[in-house]
Amino acid sequence: MEPDRSKIQPRYRAYGRKHIGRIRQLDRLSRDRLIELEVASAVLPFRVNDYVLDELIDWTDIPSDPIYQLTFPQAAMLDRADYFRLRGLLMGGADGEVVRHAAREIQMGMNPHPAGQMELNVPVLNGAELPGCQHKYRETVLFFPRAGQTCHAYCTYCFRWPQFVGVERLKFAMHEIDLLVSYLRQHQEVTNVLVTGGDPMVMSSALLRKNIEPLLGDGLDHVTSIRIGTKALSYWPYRFVSDHDAEDLLRLFEEVRSSGRQLALMAHFSHPRELRTGVVREALRRVRDAGAVVRCQAPLIRHVNDSSEVWADLWREEVRLGLVPYYMFVARNTGPRAYFEVPLAESLRIFSDAFVHVSGLGRTIRGPVMSATPGKVLVVGDANVNHQKVFVLKMIQGRDPEWVNRVFFARFDPWATWFDQLEPASGSWDSFFEPSV
Repeated sequence: MEPDRSKIQPRYRAYGRKHIGRIRQLDRLSRDRLIELEVASAVLPFRVNDYVLDELIDWTDIPSDPIYQLTFPQAAMLDRADYFRLRGLLMGGADGEVVRHAAREIQMGMNPHPAGQMELNVPVLNGAELPGCQHKYRETVLFFPRAGQTCHAYCTYCFRWPQFVGVERLKFAMHEIDLLVSYLRQHQEVTNVLVTGGDPMVMSSALLRKNIEPLLGDGLDHVTSIRIGTKALSYWPYRFVSDHDAEDLLRLFEEVRSSGRQLALMAHFSHPRELRTGVVREALRRVRDAGAVVRCQAPLIRHVNDSSEVWADLWREEVRLGLVPYYMFVARNTGPRAYFEVPLAESLRIFSDAFVHVSGLGRTIRGPVMSATPGKVLVVGDANVNHQKVFVLKMIQGRDPEWVNRVFFARFDPWATWFDQLEPASGSWDSFFEPSV
């Protein structure tokens, strides 16, 4: 039965660091914890909204609640010395510019834009770079529309955190969709465009239409899929249900499908709780009825979903709702990585234990996967090769297409959390990752 939309028409209210005092739920926190939040949010982007606060966080389980950990910066996310330095400045009434400068120094030490994103992936059109696009893999171009470079709420682990800290030189953003269209017409090998951010679903439907309709135009028949990376289904599902332009948004989805292309929402669901409200289920029904496929991905994050039971529950719920489990990522080596990272060996165990508890429909999931500089590296398992324990790795996407689907081996390291901490089982990586041309 169609729901009464008049009863699900909340006023959108978002809160950032300067609004901490207006978040009524924080009255339950101690003064020390409020100070920790103020200090941590001076460095790490903080944004949350009423839906997350009222519907997703269990305020009786603070600070352990996974959605609280997912959205509220924690003191332990900062290096101890950095934390107390910044705390001293804030509690001592230091000038705002002094605090911002100290926070910026800490941010610059957190490896913004890992995997060579700003240097290695920028496409070139007629001799000029195209800022706001990335072309790392032959078939896929990423497009960052300028109006979509924020989110309804921020994930504390987010590898795109530099988009949100106010440093223009760290942002990916494109003003002119026409430049992207010209590039695509010259690159017939590109079959899909990923519109990403931030979150494109913060844009009005009219703005989103201006950035997607040109991708359906003449000379772009080779672009057969359009993907939209979004966390809106988790953090603001009303976007697809009762926002003032929700109907136009769904009509746009239908137009993409009517053009003969696949439309996929690359949805970030980090925890099963994000799938259990009535409005998210209504949003998913409407999105799927409009012809979009919903593929689900998220990183494995300490304090949030580092449990095989949580992942199995998540995949089963996704399948039940008609969604496609797609990727379990390894958290990237950026931001507060020490707080969130999980060793690859433990990640593999969590994935394997969850995988055996879902049906074949849930086994579309791939993981654990690292989006490293060379490409997407899948940790297939561990094995003994020539009397040596190794990680079995596989390239499932590569900067050089010739690397794709190759299997290779790294020495087993129970504490390694990222590709750059692994050593080849024999020889060196150079022969494998040297570009063929």
